[in-house]
Amino acid sequence: MSAERSFRAELRLSYPEEKLAKAIYDAIRPDNERLPPGLAIETRLSGRAVELVVECEKSLESLWATLDDLLACVQAAERALKAAAKRG
Repeated sequence: MSAERSFRAELRLSYPEEKLAKAIYDAIRPDNERLPPGLAIETRLSGRAVELVVECEKSLESLWATLDDLLACVQAAERALKAAAKRG
């Protein structure tokens, strides 16, 4: 992205096991493929961590909203995995 004014955030979410990091990565990655113009999200799996890079050409508020949505998706995936693990 090469806008006159853009905003960028980098998040690194660490997990105790690579298997859990991969499950979270797989759960949130499809949501990041179709994005509106002016927004880019790169998701990477790095060992026991999921790395997210968000670039937004719109506004700081748009960046915050995008981060909020992403973290809500991560939290939902974590809860689902935890519930599945309890069921065995």
